[in-house]
This record gives sequence, C-alpha cells and structure tokens, in this order.
Amino acid sequence: MFDGFELTEIETSSGNLRVRHGGSGQPVLLLHGHPRTHMTWGGVADLLADRFTVVCPDLPGFGRSYVPPYAADSTHSSKRAKAAVLVEMMTTLGHRSFDVVGHDRGALTAFRMAMDHQGVVRRLVTVDGLPVLEHLERADWKFARDWYHWFFFAEPEKPERAILADPVAWYSNLDPDLMGAESYNDLLDIIHNPGAVHGMVEDYRAGIRIDHEHDRADRAAGKRVTCPMLCLWSTKDDLEKIYGDPVAIWRGWADEVTGFGINSGHHVAEENPTALAEALSDFLR
Repeated sequence: MFDGFELTEIETSSGNLRVRHGGSGQPVLLLHGHPRTHMTWGGVADLLADRFTVVCPDLPGFGRSYVPPYAADSTHSSKRAKAAVLVEMMTTLGHRSFDVVGHDRGALTAFRMAMDHQGVVRRLVTVDGLPVLEHLERADWKFARDWYHWFFFAEPEKPERAILADPVAWYSNLDPDLMGAESYNDLLDIIHNPGAVHGMVEDYRAGIRIDHEHDRADRAAGKRVTCPMLCLWSTKDDLEKIYGDPVAIWRGWADEVTGFGINSGHHVAEENPTALAEALSDFLR
C-alpha cells in the first residue's frame, strides 16, 4: 500500500498531523472514519495516484495526529476546528484548492470543510455519512439500537474506561486479513493508547455537543454546499436501511448532488477499494 508515498508530520497551529501523500495531478484529500487511521485508504490511494495527488492524514484526535485539548463543549474537536486545521495542512503542502473525500466520521469533517471553506473545496464526496443534525433529528429506535455508541460516547470518562479495559474486545471486528498486516498492527497500537482513544471519543462528543449547532445555524441561514457533491454509501451497511435515500437527504444541504451505493460493508476502502476508486475517479476527473 501507498507505493511511492511519503510519510511525514505536518506542523499546524493546533498541533502536528501524521500524513501520507504521493501521486501526481490535481490534489484530493482523503479523510478516514472511526476507529481507522489514514492507513485505511492504502488500496484506494494506490489506484488514484496515477491521476491525482493523494493526501491521507490521520484526523485530529485519531491515529498519531495531535489530540485536541479538552473543552466543555468539545469545540476543539468540532468538525469546524478539524476542517480549518486540515485546510491549513493542505496549504502547507502547496494545495490552495482541492477535492475532499470523507468516510464515516471523516465525512462529517469533509462536509463542514465544504460549508466553511467554499472556494477552497472544489468537489465533495461523502461515504456512509450525513450531516450530524440529520442523524440526530431522524434518530429512532433503530438508530438507538444499532448506533447506540453515539450516545454512550457522549458520556464523560466512561467510554474511555470501557474501551481501554480491553481494546481488542471493544473493537472486535478488526480483521488483519482485510486491513493488511501493517494497517492492523498500527491500529492495534493506537487503540491501546489512552490519548488516541480519548481523541476518538471526543469526536463523537463534539457531534452531540456542538457540531449539530453549527449545522442548525447554517440551515437557518440558508447556507449550502455550493460545489459539486457525490454521495456514496455501502449497500451492506445500514445507512440506506435506516434513513432511506441518502441522496434525497443531501439535496437539502447541497446544490448539486448525485450518488449511489457500492457493494461493500462499512469499511468500503478496505473491502472494495477498486469500486470506490473508480467512483472517485469518474466524479473527480
């Protein structure tokens, strides 16, 4: 994975980010989900590198990137704060405008980036994600049953204690054959790191505490994503089952949206990198 890519740390005004980048062509920023790191994009990055300059960071609070400082409203872990830091990182790398792709929690940051940094984000792709406000306003018993961790992670201290008591048991679906040995061993180390676990949990606390307020304020002001947008989802996951047509929901937030499902489980970059890379190449060309 990441053939010919450079692994480095980029210093930002908030802290250092671990990032891997390579390839050539127009820049595209790939943002991972929970509990993954940038390593999840390895197969996709290799398939894109002949046409795009691919940038894959560990999100703030995840992997080996900096852990945002604590605040009662989790503002430093908000998607707004993370989006701003990642734009700063891309500027440092020489990319003043770029496409952004986000999966799962990364989709929330990618969406916020497209809202807050219009003119910087040229195209937006979300994978298995909706605005936080949509998740919360549409939450029902199915959401509570299958996505209960959203609300458990909002509690103080207890989530970190539960995860760190036995990280491998908590993240019991990690598959080294699917992920690749290097990615698996990297993540295995990270989920035993109290700081990294706290950073990942704070990402969820921010969703419950402040991210939805940013979404609500933008909706009230009539602010929308103005760049072209592609919405993708995993057909073997539950986004479509719980919410119906994700494209229809995203049309309430963006001016130009297309989308479709990909034959995969939740971690599509690992389970079906070829189909995902093809979808991205077709949209971003």
